[in-house]
Amino acid sequence: MVATKTQEEQWMVQDQVFRIYNLVCNLPPHAQSVNFEIRRDNHVEYLTKSLKQLGPSFAVLDAKYSLSSSHSSSFYVLAQGRPWLCYWIIHSIAVMGDCIDDKLENDVVEFLNRCQDPNGGYGGGPGQMPHLATTYAAVNTLITVGGDISLSSINRKTMYEFFLRMKDRSGGFRMHDGGEIDVRACYTAISVASVLNILDHRLIENVGDYISSCQTYEGGIAGEPGSEAHGGYTFCGLAAMVLINDVHRLDLPSLINWLVFRQGVECGFQGRTNKLVDGCYSFWQGGTAAIIQRLHMIVNEQLGVSYILEHGSSANSDNCSTDSDCPVGDQVSEVGTSSPVNDICRPEQEGAGISNASHPIELNNTGDNFIRGNVCMKPLFNSMALQQYILLCSQEEAGFRDKPGKHRDHYHTCYVLSGLSICHYNGILQTPPLPRDILGPYSNLLEPVHPLFNIVLDKYHEAREFFARSQ
Repeated sequence: MVATKTQEEQWMVQDQVFRIYNLVCNLPPHAQSVNFEIRRDNHVEYLTKSLKQLGPSFAVLDAKYSLSSSHSSSFYVLAQGRPWLCYWIIHSIAVMGDCIDDKLENDVVEFLNRCQDPNGGYGGGPGQMPHLATTYAAVNTLITVGGDISLSSINRKTMYEFFLRMKDRSGGFRMHDGGEIDVRACYTAISVASVLNILDHRLIENVGDYISSCQTYEGGIAGEPGSEAHGGYTFCGLAAMVLINDVHRLDLPSLINWLVFRQGVECGFQGRTNKLVDGCYSFWQGGTAAIIQRLHMIVNEQLGVSYILEHGSSANSDNCSTDSDCPVGDQVSEVGTSSPVNDICRPEQEGAGISNASHPIELNNTGDNFIRGNVCMKPLFNSMALQQYILLCSQEEAGFRDKPGKHRDHYHTCYVLSGLSICHYNGILQTPPLPRDILGPYSNLLEPVHPLFNIVLDKYHEAREFFARSQ
């Protein structure tokens, strides 16, 4: 039997990955430990220099809808522009617990202000057409920079009007005026509206219908009805459905089943069935898993059970509210040994920002309620294995890459670091994480990100308080 092109590529990647693992495994202990360290200073230097000056090859990103040839991920099909570079770089620095200097922050805020369209939204550069993707990137950047000047630069009134113009009769959103309708557009509009405290029932009308129609027979979510389930779109669809309190309309057990099979023998995640591993899915798939862990009540209901095993928290833990029929063990289970449909505990109180008829939850509080909710489900993926792939196969001397044989870039650096943060806080019932949650030295610990927005948690809370005061 002749091997297919896909099989040949898979074997080649596996060979490259396993060579790295075997090489490190055969090193002396001290040399091994060095390979498991995050090269934090090198990454910050690489990112900061990039923010100040990019090479001529990045000129393509000034086009409204151009794509960078350096990225292999199919989810990279976004309207590109410099706001994305600002987000990938500044968010990556923030996840590592660092920041850029005041002058550079002011330059970024001033530049993004010039990208803001007078009629709402942000374009890929000054004077360019506003686009939901670059709007998401610009707003997340300004929130990550933080402070009154940065946050007050966002015109929420025209932003809301822009979202209404992008709203389609199908319930979905268009990426730009006359542009495509897909799950990315739904997520970017809903995410920005939620974090800016402008989400209302006009914006969410029939969005749940559209996203539900994009869930495939595999269980994941496609970019549009009839397409293939994909890690990036699955994250976008799931996160948006949580933010509009409609997540119960998705088939979550089926989604879990699809998700858990996306972590491959290389230890990293693939984005689609029979595709190669890619570092950026450390967040797209890892973040999806982190969201589902807080949806235990809905998963229970869809499975027709009151609870399925326990997370394994301390019986005295305040982090996982349980009723008398939900026993809890003494220790967190070993990473990677969980069976997703057997790992859910049933809380007594409303969690994860999900509303019911007697206790409706105000839309703009959903993101905050969600992150403060209970985590009663065991991890849905092998966190230590993913951390191993990230540190040994994605990490370069400075920056992160898709896989061995690829070059570093800002996109993968951003989403690999976000995925690594998800790993560090994956299913823990205590803050900060324990050393056993971190592969490598404890100094590897990253800042937590809000899994619905991919914003560093402290920055999210600052923005939430600011926009609540600005009503």
